[in-house]
Amino acid sequence: MEIRTTNKAKAILYAFLAAVFYAINVPVSKVLLNEVGPTTMAALLYLGAGIGIGILSLFNKNDSLKSQKLTKNDLPFVVGMIILDIVAPIFLMLGISYGSSANASLLGNFEIVATTVIALFIFKETVTKRLWMAIAFITLSSVLLSLDGADSFKFSYGSIFVLSATVCWGFENNCTRSISSKSTYEIVVLKGLFSGLGALIIALIKGESIPGIRYVLEAMTLGFFAYGLSIFLYVRAQNILGAAKTSAYYAIAPFVGAFLSFVFLHEQLSWMYLVALIIMVVGSVLVVSDTLFRALTP
Repeated sequence: MEIRTTNKAKAILYAFLAAVFYAINVPVSKVLLNEVGPTTMAALLYLGAGIGIGILSLFNKNDSLKSQKLTKNDLPFVVGMIILDIVAPIFLMLGISYGSSANASLLGNFEIVATTVIALFIFKETVTKRLWMAIAFITLSSVLLSLDGADSFKFSYGSIFVLSATVCWGFENNCTRSISSKSTYEIVVLKGLFSGLGALIIALIKGESIPGIRYVLEAMTLGFFAYGLSIFLYVRAQNILGAAKTSAYYAIAPFVGAFLSFVFLHEQLSWMYLVALIIMVVGSVLVVSDTLFRALTP
């Protein structure tokens, strides 16, 4: 009983750390984008994740998370995952460079809406009334966050790019869902290396300059923690808590990112943002409650 309680406590810690590691992505990327082009930044983030988790896997040769290898039947989902993971972070980095990181952090929750709607129409998954309410609140909050100023009904470029990224990740989540029973190490390494190389090729075609070695290492280190290690810890937690409960703990990530943006980047807090924040909190609470209810219901 004591061992089981200890394992559960560790799993909760892993879930929170996964959320925090992912949350640092937006505010730290905002700083690095002053020295690194957005497409190059996206490439370095994923390369850092792929290389870092690849090295980590060398020290865990007998790990149970490496048991199921990908097969030829998984190829369409792997290719879809990689292509979407090339496009999504590029959109996100463009969104962060055009807008505030606090807005981008909260808008990240629209990924829940995109993932759910895609799962509903493509995989015919059931969506509860509570989750439909959450989708409505999160969508309303995203609209408010996307308005270009309090007196304007024009959508900001930054928000449009971030929302485009969340839609891509919504499709990517559903691709990854189809191969989620396979080796997590293999999935993250393939995702990191091939998505990173794809984005890097696009960056070179666009003519973005390669930053100094300091910024390359900083961006790749951020990628290892914010993408690679975050996913790794998420899966560790998932093995004990289950997917639903782990997702509920992970829901804090956008709010941690927004908090870090205000504290360290000193971004201004508008009344529109406060209204959107309250609505987003309500939507997120509904998501968490729906997730936990389904996890506890036999």
